[in-house]
Formats: sequence, structure tokens, C-alpha cells
Amino acid sequence: MIEENNSLVESTKISLFKGRKIRKAFSQGEWWFSVVDVIEALTDSSQPSKYWTAMKARVNNEDGIQLSTICRQLKLEASDGKKYETDCANTEGIFRIIQSVPSPKAEPFKRWLAKAGYERVQEIENPELATKRTRILYKLKGYPDDWIEKRMRGIAIREELTDEWQKRGAKEQKDYEILTAEISKATFGVTPSEYKKMKGLKRENLRDHMDDFELIFNMLGERATTEIHRNEDSKGVTKLRSDAKAGGDIAGGARKKLEERLGRSVVTKKNFLKSPENKKRLK
Repeated sequence: MIEENNSLVESTKISLFKGRKIRKAFSQGEWWFSVVDVIEALTDSSQPSKYWTAMKARVNNEDGIQLSTICRQLKLEASDGKKYETDCANTEGIFRIIQSVPSPKAEPFKRWLAKAGYERVQEIENPELATKRTRILYKLKGYPDDWIEKRMRGIAIREELTDEWQKRGAKEQKDYEILTAEISKATFGVTPSEYKKMKGLKRENLRDHMDDFELIFNMLGERATTEIHRNEDSKGVTKLRSDAKAGGDIAGGARKKLEERLGRSVVTKKNFLKSPENKKRLK
């Protein structure tokens, strides 16, 4: 979880509508969907941003309605891996926008949108459902059960850590990125962005492409950092950053000892599902 400006709590994910990616962010108790992604999925436009601009002008001229007033800008990750302010609308707002999009895909998209909203309500009432869905998605992608267990544990450890950061003074998205980079650099010798570049990743989640050892050392660095925060009752980004390096150093030290014994580096440019040994393992 990330808190921005003391009032905005976001969790960013990507959904799929008939194979098309729809970026979304959970903010202030509801999902907000990328308007240009929705438009692209409905119209197959090669320039959805221009389509959205023209559509706002048309609706304003015809109906006197400013569609931008039902949107808010949230930071979503773009194809270059960076996050940009993006027009987003909640479920009600997207339904209104869809009404102005002449497309045969509108009706099935409405059903998809309603289902996405309903599933989120279920997950709020029963968090175990979100965990089950995540496990199923990893299974469908071809990950083995033992890897999924490590990944799920890593997600829980990460959430526990970010909760501590939030309570102890990390407020901006930049704070979280800096703290995460400190742990990663001390653990693996590279920042997350450098690690992604090494693995040839862009929008993909770095941890989804880590092997067993990478996941284990990543968890160790983050769990150690959480415990240091609690043990020393750390407050403020400067102290949190120092703790993050200390936690990463613990994991990094363990990694180096293993590498010395194995005679090879744990830090690898391989992607878990694409590496030859894991392809055999997944058959």
C-alpha cells in the first residue's frame, strides 16, 4: 500500500478485457480505470489519447457535459516503465464514458466492468479471495506450486514492510521507491530499475521473473528491514533509509556466502519462466 499526500491510498494493477490491458488503481475505496485504455479496448484506436480529447470536445458541444469532471488523474505505469498522471474514472464514470463511445464492444465491456467491481467488493469482505485469485493467475501463467508459495509469502512480507513505512513517515511514492532501491542495491548490488533492465523487462513485474534464490534473498532483505524498523522504533525517511540498507546488507551478505560456495552469481539476467532449466521443470 502507498499513501500519497496523506489522503490518497493506491494499489495499481492491470486487468484484461478480451486480451487488452486495462490499467487500474484502487484509490479511496474503489477502482479507478485508465480512460485511454478503455477507449483503446473499445475502439481499437491507434491513438486513444487523441480519440479521448476529441470525444470530450464532441460531448461538451453536443450535450454540454464535461467528461473531464468525472475523472481524476492518478499515476499509472506506462509502456516505458515510468509512471505518469493519467485520466482515470471509477466504475460509474466509465459507464458514462462508454455511453459516448459508438462500439459493439460496449455491452460486453459493461458486463466485464460490473464483474470487476463486484469481485473487488468480495475481496474487501473476504481478503482470502484476492489471495486465491492471485494463486490461480500464477498457476495459469505456468508457475509451479513451490514458486507460487514463495511469491505469495514475498507479497505478504512486502505489504507488511510498506505498512511500516507508511506508519513511520514515508508518504510520497518517491519515498517508497528510494527505500526499495536501498534494499535491492544492498541485497543484489543493483536497483530494481537496473535489475529490470538486466532481465530485459519493461512493464513486467520484476519479482514475477525472479527464481527461487532471488525471491528468498529479496524476502530476507525486506523482512530484516521490517524487524529493524520495529526493534529500533524508526521514524522519518532518513532513518528508514538507513534501516533499509542495513536490512539489505544482511541479505546481501548471505547471498555472497552462497555465491562463494556455489561458484556462481545468484543475480541473473534470466527470466524464471523463460530459462531452459525452468521450462523443463514446468513440463
